[in-house]
Amino acid sequence: MRVLVCVKRVPAPGARIVVTDDGQSVDTNLLGFTVSPHEECAVEEAVRIVEAHGGSATVLTLGPAEAEEQVRTAFSVGATDGVLLETTVADWDPVATAKAITESIRSLEESGGAFDLILFGNESADSGGFQVGIRVARALGRPIVSGIKGIDVGDGSITARRETPHGSEVYELPLPAAVAVKEGINLPRYPTLKTRMSAKKLPVEKIAVEPEPGAQSKVRLETPPTKASSVEVLGHGPDAAGAVVDVLEELGILG
Repeated sequence: MRVLVCVKRVPAPGARIVVTDDGQSVDTNLLGFTVSPHEECAVEEAVRIVEAHGGSATVLTLGPAEAEEQVRTAFSVGATDGVLLETTVADWDPVATAKAITESIRSLEESGGAFDLILFGNESADSGGFQVGIRVARALGRPIVSGIKGIDVGDGSITARRETPHGSEVYELPLPAAVAVKEGINLPRYPTLKTRMSAKKLPVEKIAVEPEPGAQSKVRLETPPTKASSVEVLGHGPDAAGAVVDVLEELGILG
C-alpha cells in the first residue's frame, strides 16, 4: 500500500488566539503549533495500514518553513516520507489549497506511482472548512467518503465505516481512493526520544508553491466578543438567609 496523508499546521488546542491590530492575521508570537487532531489520527491510521500490509506512508503539508516540524513529528510516529509545500504567503483559502495539493500529488505520482489511499482529516482545527479533501479527490477523479471512524483494507478496495445516531454506515471504495477520517478512529501513539532523534535525520522534500489568484479573499479576522457576566451579592452573614430562600423558591427547589 502506498498511502498519502495530508495534514495542516494549526495552533495548539486551547491556545488563546490574538488577532493583529490590522485584522489581517493571527499574532503567532506566543503560539505553539501542532497537527489538527483529525489529521493526527489520519497519520496513525496510515502507519497502521503500512505496518499491516507493507508499503509507505507519506505525509504532505502546505505551510511556512516552520511546518517542517509537523512533518518530522509524523516521522517520529512511523511515517516514511515527507513533503512540505513551502510558501511565504499566509492567506490560503480552501480552493487555492486544494489546487496546490492536487498538482503536487499528480507530480509525486508521476515520479513514484499512484497512491493507493489518500487520507485527510475530516476538517482542520482552525478554519474547519470541510472542503480540501473533497476538492482534491474530485480533481483527481477518486471516490471519497468523510466522517470515517473505521477502515479495513481488502484486495483492491477498502471498507470504511461512518458512525451515525442510529448505527453505522459502511462504504466499499475501489482503490485508489480518498478518505476523510475523524478523531477517534484510533488512539495515536506518542513519539519516543529515540524516534524523535531519528526523525531529525530523515529528508523532507520541499516544493515551493504560491496561491493562484481568483479564489476567495479575506476581508478581516475578528474574534468573538467576550460574554459579560455579572454577580449579585444577596447579603452578608445571617442577613442573607432570607434572600437565599427566595432564590431557592424561584428555582423550584423549595416547595
